[in-house]
Amino acid sequence: MRFADRLSAVPNRPGVYLMKGAGGEVLYVGKASVLRNRVRSYFQKSASLSPKISRMVSLVDDFEFIVTESDQEAFLLESNLIKRYQPHFNARLKDDKSYPFIKIDTTEDFPQVYVTRKVRDDGARYFGPYASAGSVRRTLSLLKKLFPYRSCTKAITGSDERPCLDYHIHRCVGPCIGAVDRAGYAEVIEQVVMFMEGSTDRVTRSISARMHEAAEGLEFERAAVLRDQLAAIEKVHEGQKVLHVSSEDIDVVASATVRNESLVQVFFIRQGKLIGRDNFLMEGTADDEPEQTLSSFLRQFYGASPFVPQTILTPCAPDQQEAIEAWLSGRRDRRVRIRVPQRGEKRRLVAMVRENAESGLEQLRIKQASAADPNEAAGELAEALSLPRPPRRIECYDISNIQGTNAVGSMVVFEDGKPRRSDYRRFRIKGADGPDDYLMMREVLTRRFKRYQGKEGQSEAWTRHPDLVLIDGGRGHLGAALQVFLELGIDGVPLASLAKENEELFVPYTPEPIVLARNSPALYLVQNARDEAHRFAITFHRQRRSKTSTASALDLVPGIGPKRRKMLLRRFGSVAAVREAGHEDIAAVPGMTMSLARKVKEYL
Repeated sequence: MRFADRLSAVPNRPGVYLMKGAGGEVLYVGKASVLRNRVRSYFQKSASLSPKISRMVSLVDDFEFIVTESDQEAFLLESNLIKRYQPHFNARLKDDKSYPFIKIDTTEDFPQVYVTRKVRDDGARYFGPYASAGSVRRTLSLLKKLFPYRSCTKAITGSDERPCLDYHIHRCVGPCIGAVDRAGYAEVIEQVVMFMEGSTDRVTRSISARMHEAAEGLEFERAAVLRDQLAAIEKVHEGQKVLHVSSEDIDVVASATVRNESLVQVFFIRQGKLIGRDNFLMEGTADDEPEQTLSSFLRQFYGASPFVPQTILTPCAPDQQEAIEAWLSGRRDRRVRIRVPQRGEKRRLVAMVRENAESGLEQLRIKQASAADPNEAAGELAEALSLPRPPRRIECYDISNIQGTNAVGSMVVFEDGKPRRSDYRRFRIKGADGPDDYLMMREVLTRRFKRYQGKEGQSEAWTRHPDLVLIDGGRGHLGAALQVFLELGIDGVPLASLAKENEELFVPYTPEPIVLARNSPALYLVQNARDEAHRFAITFHRQRRSKTSTASALDLVPGIGPKRRKMLLRRFGSVAAVREAGHEDIAAVPGMTMSLARKVKEYL
């Protein structure tokens, strides 16, 4: 109601809007084809908003807007404002202001290949952006091994008395001593540029021609240096040729999201060859759909990148696909297409990039968890859950099944913040008919804590006293676990559950969830335990499902065990051949009898 008059005065024009908090901070930046409709939509009672945007609206104290001439202008302005203000509720590239590039200024007499963090319209060639300085260093290290360009920064006169070590180990052609003139050095730089563009074939042809020319001129030492350079480039080239897509320039983009962060993986394919890959971390992606995360990334990444490929492959169509394609086409001066491949090599390529994104995010999560001080994490967790002491031993439980079939449970143990794999246990669920997670969880905990109570004759893993029992699930799963503890009379073992959706912790007899800070070491600890329990459970579930799906029909025959089944299949080759065989032929197999042969024929 506070904004009613102002909202009616917002123009029906394209533009950008900024939502601000009570302190004047920018909470969110968005673009709209029709500003009035878009801004008003946030404040309507019937608005269907995501949880993240609902939280943002609840904090809005003011708003501003900037009218633009076109959607494309609004598109660019939105990206620039997100970079400038880094709004909490926008998905944004982490530290995107400092992404490095490789720069080659071909207007210089003897160009250098170096790192820069600013892209200017100065005629130089820029390659990037790279996710980190480490990514650039790895690329420069490879380039320096393949191409003998200079790595020094001194003025080149050609009259130095002696060269540096790089010249003697064939890592520089020596322009400082006049060993190569400007045109000769320009050839080396041209090869670097072609290699970075993916034109490896042109590079190898050029070097091969120079090698043969040197050999024919009896310059065998120079020919040998070129031969070694050619072999090194061809070795890299062979590694690039693992992907047999078309000869066009393609970027393949896919993301994986956990909580408020997304890791976006990009594979760079130039002229059909994979020349590199990098990953970028995005913040503020909680509650965003993959389409929204991709849209935010494409706008921010290609807003900074000096090169735009003709095709971008993604696992799903990004939000505002047509607008992004039009904007990218304007940056490239040629048509750019964003495609979601449905079959073939390109579809497999997208799946591979998405798998890399998921693996990379998992490694990042593990790195964050391992970097946390286990004593600090345990102390923080004890304070948040009101535990009697910091939990040194944490047991975490999870259930895995598909509609109740092949149901299994897992128990993983963390001691002092680290997995204790010798104490892991797996459970085959026996008493649940149908997909009842609560019943399955009760069965797993009952079996585990009955062994805890009957300590005589049990292994150490069963008899150790846990400082915290953590359940993967919400309040319902916690209730199932508490019921087991009450029935068995388990006392003095703290109990909690961790719900995935909002990473909320629940404890018995406390109605409100406990929410730990996103960067809390305690949160990393419980997430690590929960994710490990899930991994352990789902691995066991897949093993059981695989065994079930590949079970032979012979397993259903009474009296036919693994050995007899093996002998029958060795003799006849398949179940179909056993089905067609006569009684006498089956009975003649070692270990079989006529009675068993009749049973086999009857069951098959």
